[in-house]
Amino acid sequence: MIAVAPAVRRQHGFVFLMLLLPLLMAPRVLAEEPARAADGYLLRGATIYDGSGKPPVKGDLLIRGERIVALGMVQVEGKPVVIDARGLIVAPGFIDLHTHSDDAMTQTKTRANLNYLTQGVTTVVTGNCGAGPIDVAAYFKKMEDTGIGSNVVHLVPHNAVRRKAMGNVNRPPTAQELHRMEALVDQGMKDGAYGMSTGLIYNPGTYSKTDELIALARVVSRHGGLYASHIRNEGTGVLAATEEALTIGREARVPVHISHMKASGQKAWGKSADQIAMVLRARKEGQVVTADQYPYIASSTSLSATLIPTRFREGSAKDFLERLKDPEQEKLIRRGIEANLQDKDGGARIRLASYKPNPQWSGKTLAELARTEKKNVVDLVLEIERNGGAGIVNFGMSEEDVRQIMKQTFVATASDGSARVPDEVSVPHPRSYGCFPRKIGRYALQDQVISLEHAIRSASGLPADILRLPERGYLRKGYHADVVVFDPHKFRDVATFEMPHQYSTGVRYLFVNGQLAIKEGVFTKIYAGKVLRHQEPTRRD
Repeated sequence: MIAVAPAVRRQHGFVFLMLLLPLLMAPRVLAEEPARAADGYLLRGATIYDGSGKPPVKGDLLIRGERIVALGMVQVEGKPVVIDARGLIVAPGFIDLHTHSDDAMTQTKTRANLNYLTQGVTTVVTGNCGAGPIDVAAYFKKMEDTGIGSNVVHLVPHNAVRRKAMGNVNRPPTAQELHRMEALVDQGMKDGAYGMSTGLIYNPGTYSKTDELIALARVVSRHGGLYASHIRNEGTGVLAATEEALTIGREARVPVHISHMKASGQKAWGKSADQIAMVLRARKEGQVVTADQYPYIASSTSLSATLIPTRFREGSAKDFLERLKDPEQEKLIRRGIEANLQDKDGGARIRLASYKPNPQWSGKTLAELARTEKKNVVDLVLEIERNGGAGIVNFGMSEEDVRQIMKQTFVATASDGSARVPDEVSVPHPRSYGCFPRKIGRYALQDQVISLEHAIRSASGLPADILRLPERGYLRKGYHADVVVFDPHKFRDVATFEMPHQYSTGVRYLFVNGQLAIKEGVFTKIYAGKVLRHQEPTRRD
């Protein structure tokens, strides 16, 4: 027997480990009972991320009709369309839990949802932040009559429900009004909505109290839905607002989903850690709580919701203009705007996204416009509101908070954007064009803030689990064939805050319900999307 010195053994062990490391890091080969492909589409030699968060595997994927019929080493028989997927990533079609595409999905120009298809998104959720159609059946029928490019899931919008039942008033509902709201939510759930959403900084939902929301959430709970909320405060009051959402979930016994999780405003930076701790504690105690996030440091909404104090937004636009005619009321409104501008650098952090009376103002900050127009920022805000208001982009978050939130396993990816096509009169938030490739291509593949399997799960398996969406969100035999095939070297967001109307790059193929919506990077003009109706869980007597 030849003796080997310890140093030599260590050296040999190191060399062996270095030789073995590539094999350990390489995707596993997916082994399964071979299937025979007689037709359909066969993706050959793919790197497959199944949506579960597990490491990738090497293998083939066979699509026949609307379903995934095999994964593994598939034997070819007949004449399937063979796609060489070597060097490409195959993943479940992405699911966007939070969009404002409600009307857009019924419009000729935008029903293809191309700005989402080019991100690899095959399903979008509408009815968010309490806004959207109340008549779920009519909304679904309209989309089915015209055809849509992606699948659509809908939530019953609380603000719209409250407005229909009692108008835009700052008071609790009467018993009759609450009963009317409960009936509207109940009907929406029966017609296939997956839950109810609230937008508690928007009118009239901002005037609702917790007990009202619990009562309506109980209706949702009876149907097996979820409660998704743009919580009451995303700034310095974010922890109290999060606790309110958790309370509603506990009292109504309904899953809670926090929309576009963030800590907005410089005074709130760092509070994301406390908010995350609150959610983790609730989850540890057995409560079902999740969240979503768009990976940007800016948000986007209306100028009014951002700067006009809530108490002055009651009633109609005409009522607001009448308040401005009252010197005392106007003075109070001005003070409120000034206070809200304090953590926004006097308007330097707020950029106009769209302003119909003067489209040339789009893309410019309030501070910049005030200088060029030689006006006080508050005067400028009131001028815009007198002329119908504007959409804005608000640079209010820190990069550190954004990265901390995206690392959480309970946080899904969601854009908060809408289906749209490029135009020359608006400068919207780029998230409508680039949210998913920004998270996956930039933060995972390029900057390695999170792993690729984590990023893909946050866009597929996790949102499917949150919705309890059957047979979607994963690459599994028998599941619906919503599948994205992208080039990891090219899958990137191109849209910027300065030039947002740019489609993302890198999606080579996209299957929606088994049909090719994108082929070799080009939209096929096939409208293969479906309305996905919620099915209530079977009750056991």
